[in-house]
Amino acid sequence: MQLIDNLEWRYATKHFDPGKKVSETQLKQIKKAIQLSASSYGLQLYKALIIEDISTREKLKPASWDQQQITEASHLIVFCNYTNLQRKHIDNFLALKSETQQLPLSELKGYGDFMEGKINEKSDEELKHWTAKQTYLALGNLLAACAELKIDACPMEGFEADKYDNILGLSQKGLTASVIAAIGYRSEEDQTQYHRKVRKPTEQLFETI
Repeated sequence: MQLIDNLEWRYATKHFDPGKKVSETQLKQIKKAIQLSASSYGLQLYKALIIEDISTREKLKPASWDQQQITEASHLIVFCNYTNLQRKHIDNFLALKSETQQLPLSELKGYGDFMEGKINEKSDEELKHWTAKQTYLALGNLLAACAELKIDACPMEGFEADKYDNILGLSQKGLTASVIAAIGYRSEEDQTQYHRKVRKPTEQLFETI
């Protein structure tokens, strides 16, 4: 299983080589992997910002605990979840489903009403938490895709979301930063690559009931 070999290879890269860049072809493949991620109801209630601009990343670095990956990496991916869910999010998905699967929109109304009903059961805080969790599914696909392409990646929660929201103008779009990932190529000076991977033994991690 090639996936296992790829996951054995990857690690959370601490130092990137700023001179090595992810190609447009590879970036397109990574975007496709994110696009194909599973999400609750298929709604994909998030966006992924791909930040290449170094000046923008310089502004984000202080809000990221001054971690060097922010500016050293080839690209910074910021996963943002929607904070204010509206019926239009459901209707847009149903319109896309109708077009893609050649289904009459009228046949999907019941599904739309069901989704709206379940969503309305959640408080605002629960909705923000729920949409944020969807971004982690997409992050998992990104990490697996990068590992297959032999592109290094570092998922990161060490940042101040409110400052990201301000710098990137996310609040005006009804979004908030949830989790980020720096991608690129490891520096030869990154000693972390030589560390053995630390994981719980399977007999401790799994329990069959």
